[in-house]
Amino acid sequence: MSYRNLKIWNLAVEQSILIHEVSFILPPFEHYETGSQIRRSSKSIRSNIVEGYGRRRYKSDYIRFLTYAHASVLETIDHLDTLTDTGSLSDHELYSCIRKLLDECGNNLISFISGVEREY
Repeated sequence: MSYRNLKIWNLAVEQSILIHEVSFILPPFEHYETGSQIRRSSKSIRSNIVEGYGRRRYKSDYIRFLTYAHASVLETIDHLDTLTDTGSLSDHELYSCIRKLLDECGNNLISFISGVEREY
């Protein structure tokens, strides 16, 4: 088994690619401000899942990195909301699609963390 087989990692990849692409259709002044922040936080989700998986032998480390991944989901949602609230991202359908994907990623992470707590 590999982290690449985890649903949570695949969701994290999907949202990070979408956010990466969307961040470059933002107004130019956002490319290096919130655009950069949302790219980094969205990629942090997948990276923390991978790092946690690499430490899965140690339950507390695994849970810690999965928790970091969940915190990055929340950070990414906040950046997305900021872009929408300020009008930098005005496509509400695109916002809803990304938000739904982030919510799914976050909910699956919470469930996965609970499973790790029970099983390990």
